[in-house]
Amino acid sequence: MSMPNRRSLLLGAATSLAFMSLPGLAVAQGAGGFDDDRLYQDGAGQLYRKRGGQYVPYNGRVSHGRPVPDAEPDLDAEAYARRRAQRYGEPAPEGQAVNQTPANGPIQTPRPAEPGQAGWQMPPQQPDNGPIDYARAYGPATGEPFPVAAINYKKFNQTYLRQEVDFRTNEPPGTIVVDPRARFLYLVLPGGRARRYGVGVGKQGFAWSGTATINSKQAWPDWYPPKEMIARRPDLASQVDKLQSGLGVPGGSRNPLGARAMYLWQNNKDTLFRIHGTLEPHSIGQSVSSGCIRMINQDAIDLFNRVEVGTKVVVLG
Repeated sequence: MSMPNRRSLLLGAATSLAFMSLPGLAVAQGAGGFDDDRLYQDGAGQLYRKRGGQYVPYNGRVSHGRPVPDAEPDLDAEAYARRRAQRYGEPAPEGQAVNQTPANGPIQTPRPAEPGQAGWQMPPQQPDNGPIDYARAYGPATGEPFPVAAINYKKFNQTYLRQEVDFRTNEPPGTIVVDPRARFLYLVLPGGRARRYGVGVGKQGFAWSGTATINSKQAWPDWYPPKEMIARRPDLASQVDKLQSGLGVPGGSRNPLGARAMYLWQNNKDTLFRIHGTLEPHSIGQSVSSGCIRMINQDAIDLFNRVEVGTKVVVLG
């Protein structure tokens, strides 16, 4: 299709384009050369942004319905090092002097957001690559903003505890493979091995399979139950509060997504399925969820620390 025809098609279908912006979001006119901070979607699922009144295909990262801006493309390594040295008081790059007191006054380092506030991110954590010691692996998690209680792993079905196993697959290392029938999630490792976790999966009528991508990762995420779920479970209405993106449960000890969540997308669209922690560790190994893949909180934290945004996830049928 020629560009003029494609543009006409888009403009002609403008009324059917789906807005994916957050409620109450302050639209920044002209940010990054775009008309607004919204994403638009055509009937085929392709995402677009508006620039100069025209729809421009968007293939970048998305988080909670908003485009995720890339790092400054024109900031070279030397300029970045100078900026970092100036901001954090680090030694200047060799041969470069850094003015610690700019003309407009000292640099103010913004105060980090607190858990539960917009913009808060869990500090990076290194995965434990030593031998799996269940007493340590399922003990109380340290360094968390909310308590993660120890799991009495001796009363668990040992099959569903974290372990490394032989695993033959054509998927490359780093891929997540979920076997809902066996209630296992595998993180593929080199050499025909995998790190295996027990999971809870979707109950009958809510099962899902296919290939997706981890589009974003959230520590102690807010949970926004779909309207259909609230309709099925009126008890949820008393649990949700008005949050920045609608009615939901704020991240914390009473949140059904637990300590971590990894959001699964297909073809630039949110599947509404997640890999996440749980308030009900006893449900691991069962078909109990509304389609999501739930893990013991300690296992969700461990997996979260090992995978990146963009990780391929294969859920077997």
